[in-house]
Amino acid sequence: MENSLLYAVATIVAGLMLAGIVNFIVRWFKKIAASTETQWDDILIAAFGIPVQVSIIAISVYISLKYFGIVPQQYEWVISDKILNTLYILIGTWIASTLVHDIIQIYGHKLAESSETDWDDRIVGLLELAARYIIWFAGIMLILVNLEINITPFLAGAGIAGLALALAAQDLISNFFGGAIITVDKPFKIGDRIKVDAYTGDVVSVGARSTRIKTLDSQIVTIPNNKITSNIIVNFAEPDQTLRITIPVTVAYGSDIAQVKRCLLEIAQNAITNTDYLLDEPAPQVFFLEMGDSSLKFVMYVWAKVYNLPDNVKDAINTRIVERFAREGIDIPFPQLEVRMKK
Repeated sequence: MENSLLYAVATIVAGLMLAGIVNFIVRWFKKIAASTETQWDDILIAAFGIPVQVSIIAISVYISLKYFGIVPQQYEWVISDKILNTLYILIGTWIASTLVHDIIQIYGHKLAESSETDWDDRIVGLLELAARYIIWFAGIMLILVNLEINITPFLAGAGIAGLALALAAQDLISNFFGGAIITVDKPFKIGDRIKVDAYTGDVVSVGARSTRIKTLDSQIVTIPNNKITSNIIVNFAEPDQTLRITIPVTVAYGSDIAQVKRCLLEIAQNAITNTDYLLDEPAPQVFFLEMGDSSLKFVMYVWAKVYNLPDNVKDAINTRIVERFAREGIDIPFPQLEVRMKK
């Protein structure tokens, strides 16, 4: 018995020494891997380094217990083949989990960095977490099967829990896929000015759950991605940044239509020449639209160089209209109601 105990201790010590040698080799490989351009050697060393060392120690302990007769009969189940297989499954699950996690972390983030949005970075983080949970769940199920434990209740419970989680998180899932659709379809990019529902603003970020826009009042509005994908989106920055601006003009009845058109076109040309807001091509246009209740209605179309200058353009044009019409004697009417009384 004493010899058996001595041999068992010697086996464990030998295992510890071998694990120490492997640890030295792993650290040496890490230094070499740090000087290489590829990441695969780092991934493999991280995945196999520590698990292999733990395996050597665990197997040496198993051998010392199984082959030197130091385990009491009532505890012999500890050295059964099922326990050894369980050890193999645990080590294999550990290696697979670390390997997949590191691949997703390194190469997933590298791919995500090439995109302008941040939702794919969040997807990578979600995949890192999900990969570990899925692999360890599968490993635990294999261990239960190896130990001849019925896993049907566990699978059924996991299915019910998954269904409940899916129902509870259906909005989150919908928003998540909405973010994916936005990234693939590219209806806009960060920095574009868009209009969604009643909100108009510049896109600040596109996340996994929502998109944020900064309104013209400098307020941040967070819109769920599924709302964006199910609504009409107006993108003022596509296909280019120019914007046609409509300026309605009314004059009094009796005004010379040709004179009004000429003045409006000259006003537009003056604004093009003396401001930095307008394009000369496409050329400005003026149309006489209709005869209203108390005025003649015209419309002027001018093209702004950038979509975010509509107020500047309207100010420049309207100021010139008021000044020019005053000089030309063209009246700008206001709503009037004529009442006639019968005697």
